[in-house]
Amino acid sequence: MVQVKVVLFCGGLGTRLHPYTETIPKPLIPVGGKPILLHLMKYYSFFGHKDFILCLGYKGEEIKKFFLNYDDCLSGDFILSNGRRRKNLSKSDIKDWKIVFAETGLTSNQSYRLKAVKKYVEKDDYFLANYSDGLTDLFLPDLIDFSLKRDKIASLITVKPSITFHNVSVDRKGNVKKICQMNRTPFRINGGFFVLKNKIFDYINPEDDLVHDTFGRLVNMGELVAYKHNGFWASLDTYKDKQALDDLCSKNASFWEIWKHNEKLLDHKHNHQ
Repeated sequence: MVQVKVVLFCGGLGTRLHPYTETIPKPLIPVGGKPILLHLMKYYSFFGHKDFILCLGYKGEEIKKFFLNYDDCLSGDFILSNGRRRKNLSKSDIKDWKIVFAETGLTSNQSYRLKAVKKYVEKDDYFLANYSDGLTDLFLPDLIDFSLKRDKIASLITVKPSITFHNVSVDRKGNVKKICQMNRTPFRINGGFFVLKNKIFDYINPEDDLVHDTFGRLVNMGELVAYKHNGFWASLDTYKDKQALDDLCSKNASFWEIWKHNEKLLDHKHNHQ
């Protein structure tokens, strides 16, 4: 399996998650006791992608501190002897990871942040990118294979929106004709998992909104493709989202932790290597 660099957008203000984000950035908000950023990086690492570029902004120093002070013993079994000597009994989460902590501006948009880390990926034909606020059980090699076969500048996953939203159909007079849960309609949304060719930098302006402007240009050129994922996907945008994800963890139903829950996926993974 070819290792690919992973760009993670970690600089947003996370205003919909106040008061959590008053003291920590959104990527450090815990899900089941661990930052969502760590969950996501472990997901990519499971598939062999361990070279990360973190686009820092709001409270980026807290993300730096988290990794500088990271202790594997706090997340697994270990032996303490003679009061000081420690032996970790679990495999290290991050021992073989490479992480670039890139300062990309306090209030920059994602296009600017992506442009700011071009120097770290400019020698690669393609790389992965993510909003850092979504979790999924997507088998990542399938997305990458799909992207490479389509040979477009950018690929993204589409997912069904949350069942908490409803689609309302109305006539010209405003009469409601139909109302149903969004996940039971044909509508799909951007899931925030991307495969990007290096060529994308030719179509980014620093002031762009990544999706509306940059991706909009690619749409007009026929250079953006979507991979439909119908499995588990959830985002962390609100306090209610956090509660739902924490609840899944408490029930041992954290479907995105595929390294724990899916032995068949391990077989599938080895078949791709």
